[in-house]
Amino acid sequence: MSSFEKKFGKYAIRNLSFVLVSCYAIGYLIDIMAPNILFYLTLDPYAILHGQIWRLVTWILIPPEASNIFFTLIMLYFYCSIGTTLERTWGTYKYNVYLFSGMLFTIAGSFLLMGCTYLFYGQEMAVRAAMGPEYVAEYFLYMSLYFSTYYVNMSIFLAFAATFPEVQVLLMFVIPIKVKWLGVIYGIVLVFSFLQGDMNVKFAIAASLLNFVVFFLTSRNMMHLNPKQIHRRQEFKRDVRRGSAGITKHKCAICGRTEVDSPQMQFRFCSKCEGNYEYCEEHLYTHTHVKVQ
Repeated sequence: MSSFEKKFGKYAIRNLSFVLVSCYAIGYLIDIMAPNILFYLTLDPYAILHGQIWRLVTWILIPPEASNIFFTLIMLYFYCSIGTTLERTWGTYKYNVYLFSGMLFTIAGSFLLMGCTYLFYGQEMAVRAAMGPEYVAEYFLYMSLYFSTYYVNMSIFLAFAATFPEVQVLLMFVIPIKVKWLGVIYGIVLVFSFLQGDMNVKFAIAASLLNFVVFFLTSRNMMHLNPKQIHRRQEFKRDVRRGSAGITKHKCAICGRTEVDSPQMQFRFCSKCEGNYEYCEEHLYTHTHVKVQ
């Protein structure tokens, strides 16, 4: 356990996947009842810099596109299920770090894209600014539509496929297939989308999946282990920590007290005893000296 986890682990949000799916549910309700409101919730860096700071959070409410409510519910249940499995396997703290880092990378990517837009398309942006600030705002609003939790969800699935490659699922509810092959297919699709997409698509994919790249490079020893193996490894680490915490430097040969039992107690070795015998301050001068026959 890192010092950072010891300090901030207590603030980790449990059942984070369920919270994320609940945000989607709110987003779908907004889309049905007042769809125009969603345009005020997107991750728009230009609008954020002009005072609409709520967009730093509300973009999470933007749900994935849905053409069929049945498959949408199945998709949400699937992501909630695999996310919960990852949280139970990794621990709440690590899963929180993984998911929130993906969101933070996405936010950083949107601002970086805005900077690159001014850098590489400065003349076009100058023309828009001359026409009026609303034309600049309209351009970045369109750009913000590329940044959503779609690729963050994809990073959850890729992490699940990397952690449990041998788990089998039913594709289209009929075809049995191992998760690792679905992960490979998704990976190929993402690479193709990245290479064929414009700058907006490239930034959205790279920023949202950067957390998976970091996870892959730093947690390769956690891959290809089944849940029981990972659980045993975590239990072993906890036992080692408990064992280390139980080791003491001083122990009285008479009463058995240690510096853990009495932090203010003084311990000394007796020079008249034959052998390494240590005593607390109460028994240092009252014990019977040990003599080897």
